[in-house]
Amino acid sequence: MKGDRVEIVVDAGDTTRTYEVVASRAGRRVETAVRRGVVEVSEVTRTGAVVRTARFMANRVLALVEQPVPREDNSEKPSGTGRPLREDPET
Repeated sequence: MKGDRVEIVVDAGDTTRTYEVVASRAGRRVETAVRRGVVEVSEVTRTGAVVRTARFMANRVLALVEQPVPREDNSEKPSGTGRPLREDPET
């Protein structure tokens, strides 16, 4: 979803560097994967096509912070009647 964000803090020898990958458009999301000593952070479309990818050596990554956009959950929405489920309608 637009606004998904991942921050990566990498050891750069005598200092640290911070990188950010952000879902730039509506419908895109940010996915992370760790494979064979490499951390990949990718911006992905709804269909699964990768827009851009950032790759880092896993032994150099100090922190990986995922900050997703809060999503609405359909199970917590009130029912169409406008009253709680367990309330007696006659009272």
